[in-house]
Amino acid sequence: MAKPKLDAVAAAAVDLARDAAVEVGGADAVGDHLGVVAESGDRLVTHSFACLLPGYSDWQWAVTLVRAARAKAPTVNEAVLVPMPEALLAPAWVPWEDRIGPGDIAPGMLMATPDNDPRLEPGFASTDLPVDADSAEWAQLRTTVAELGLGRPRVLSRFGRDEAAERWLDGPPGPGDEGSKEAPAPCMSCGYFVALRGSLGTLFGACTNQYSPWDGRVVALEHGCGGHSDVVAGERAKELPEPVFDTIRIDEALFD
Repeated sequence: MAKPKLDAVAAAAVDLARDAAVEVGGADAVGDHLGVVAESGDRLVTHSFACLLPGYSDWQWAVTLVRAARAKAPTVNEAVLVPMPEALLAPAWVPWEDRIGPGDIAPGMLMATPDNDPRLEPGFASTDLPVDADSAEWAQLRTTVAELGLGRPRVLSRFGRDEAAERWLDGPPGPGDEGSKEAPAPCMSCGYFVALRGSLGTLFGACTNQYSPWDGRVVALEHGCGGHSDVVAGERAKELPEPVFDTIRIDEALFD
């Protein structure tokens, strides 16, 4: 493909291109003329000017001029601010559903759960109805379950349990954090450890030690901290003095 030919008349119209850039950005935003290039098309060129706007380093004004056939003067086609390869750009747009991360739900926010979320399954899935049961039968079953209060409409699936277990074991609740490595013993032998119910209880529990940073949080069996119940002081705290008024012995004397 042949290289576009630079139109001499349009290339010489630097003042026209500058006026167009000033009209868009203002006189204080347009700097020196940086050059002109021929675009693909008849008598079509683009003039470049330095951008003086704060915060737009490595950007430039691009003003495209075009000269019609047999016309003596070019006209402005467009004037825009464009980034150079080194320019600082905003990050690429990421949809909200792909941008949300763990812990992003704040008070007052709602996050809808997809109806096909693999982490969940119907709470009445373990019934005697066949998989291909009529939808009306399933609807009746759901109504009966709701009326009798036999369970939640959706419960954690095996995939959801496995995913949670892997995430917890690899994260701070697992045995790999610094506190667990320096702990005197694992949580499984601690008196403050309360195991979870169900299959997750074979790996995790909750801490009930109010002085531990893990109080009220899920911890793995092999997790640990310095608040283990087996860490017992070598001597008891200072004994309390005798009461000033001994009501116990006085009451005993009254009933002798």
